Amino acid sequence: MKEVIEAVTKKYAQFSGRARRREFWMFILVYSLVSLALTFIEEVAGWSTDGGFTSWGPLSGLFTLAMLIPTLAISVRRLHDTGRSGWTQLLGCIPFVNLVLIYFHIQESQSGSNRWGPNPKGRTQPSPAPAQNW
Repeated sequence: MKEVIEAVTKKYAQFSGRARRREFWMFILVYSLVSLALTFIEEVAGWSTDGGFTSWGPLSGLFTLAMLIPTLAISVRRLHDTGRSGWTQLLGCIPFVNLVLIYFHIQESQSGSNRWGPNPKGRTQPSPAPAQNW
């Protein structure tokens, strides 16, 4: 949870640097849960535009607008962590190709430092495989 608070407060519009998988996916989880809760509140209160969970209301619309920059920033930092440029984010605009973007977000961090900074995990070398005790 600390990662989400930090991403929204300290790193609101920080597109430089790297973000670990945990930071990214915790942000996405909390974002999704809050968005779902706001949509539910709008449905119950009758504030939604057309009914159903695909509609927009004032709460979910303002939340989405407020979280647009942090969502883009954390996604760019996650791509940096895997060794890719933030411009790779544009793959999300292409239907079905955007699945590649999800694959990039799932990948392990690039070990050591890269051009966007040091590894946020603090490891410089990949960890060795554990010994097999047969």
